[in-house]
Amino acid sequence: MDNHIFEGRYTTENNRDVVVFLIGMRINKRLAIRKWLPVFTAMPGMIRELYENQEALGFLSMENYFGLRTTVMITYWRSKEDLLAYSRGQRHLTAWKNFNRKIGDTDTVGIYHETYVVPQGHYEAIYGNMPVYGLAKASGHMPVTAEVRTAEKRLRTGVK
Repeated sequence: MDNHIFEGRYTTENNRDVVVFLIGMRINKRLAIRKWLPVFTAMPGMIRELYENQEALGFLSMENYFGLRTTVMITYWRSKEDLLAYSRGQRHLTAWKNFNRKIGDTDTVGIYHETYVVPQGHYEAIYGNMPVYGLAKASGHMPVTAEVRTAEKRLRTGVK
């Protein structure tokens, strides 16, 4: 991962649709490690698969966050069709079946996801003194110019 810091203000292109998919888990019973650890360890294989097959799968980029009990992975996709196709793929289906077999409806660990389909021109971002990050990794990283100096301008014009 490149952690080069880009000094100044940058934004992202918003000239194409993007799907933002958040997925995560919450450890409800910390001492039940044998129950929640398999859920936690199922993700690295899927992440590897996504990065190894980005173009074919329509996967653009991701960011991960880990808290004391809750994790979240923010992923960016080319389309909802690509995201749904991946959800039906072998690796994901195997992980989902294993989760249901081991955890099911117990309260040991919680899982969640949220999906946002965002049309082109209806999102904007600003990055100050940051490496290429988040949506900029997924949609393109570019310096802020007078034409896109404010959030209102970035949303109104659609960066091209």
